[in-house]
Amino acid sequence: MADYVHGYDEQERRRLSDQAATLAELLHADTCFAASSSVLEAGCGTGAQTLIVAQQNPGATFTAVDISAASLGVAQEACQRAGIRNVTFQQADLLAINFAPASFDHVVVCFVLEHLPEPDRVLHVLKGLLRPGGSITVIEGDHGSTLMHPDSVLARRVIQCQVALQARAGGDAHIGRRLFPLLAGAGFSRDQISVSPRMVYVDGSKPDWIEGFTRNTFTAMIRGVREKAVAAGLITAAEFDQGIEELLRTAEADGVFGYTFFKAVARA
Repeated sequence: MADYVHGYDEQERRRLSDQAATLAELLHADTCFAASSSVLEAGCGTGAQTLIVAQQNPGATFTAVDISAASLGVAQEACQRAGIRNVTFQQADLLAINFAPASFDHVVVCFVLEHLPEPDRVLHVLKGLLRPGGSITVIEGDHGSTLMHPDSVLARRVIQCQVALQARAGGDAHIGRRLFPLLAGAGFSRDQISVSPRMVYVDGSKPDWIEGFTRNTFTAMIRGVREKAVAAGLITAAEFDQGIEELLRTAEADGVFGYTFFKAVARA
């Protein structure tokens, strides 16, 4: 797996929780599984998405896996605090996952493929874990989809710093646009793949989204790569800080910010 460019500190954990809560309805209103279904969440991280999908599907049984033991511990504690009883956790590398073929009815992969150097191989492995007729749900963003008013060359430059750092670590911050070809390449039939764009549009009439997404999700994510971007020589510290200020300008009363996520569902 590629290095997680955003890091693993407490600030990043809070950002992931803010992101999950803000986007829950947009991304997961239709993430529904029949009672008694067995669901694998591949790459659960600290459990931000786990909490949402497990609570939304109390009749399903979830197995959440991640390569990081520390992240799994945080996820397990979060589920315990929330009183969630339908999830078990297991440490696993997605390319060496230890489950028998056709073990699950459904697989969920959310904000994971963007960090992997070989997302096609991972999808192929996950397809083999699905029972006939089962489904895989994949959700990813695409940093090339950002729109903003007022527009800013420097704000776009700090976003590009994150894109470049993720690429250097083996990932792809533009992967949302690739979900259909990736799933088709992994062996899913093209007529069994459905991809829907889920656009976040934030203007001055949406104070909750300004705070939850523009400030606490997207800008917080970009701000989090400041030290790495400066150390890599991608930008100066002064330029980065000014770019963040100009990005935050879109969160003012007359500002606009937009971003598109992509949700793909494919059947085995």
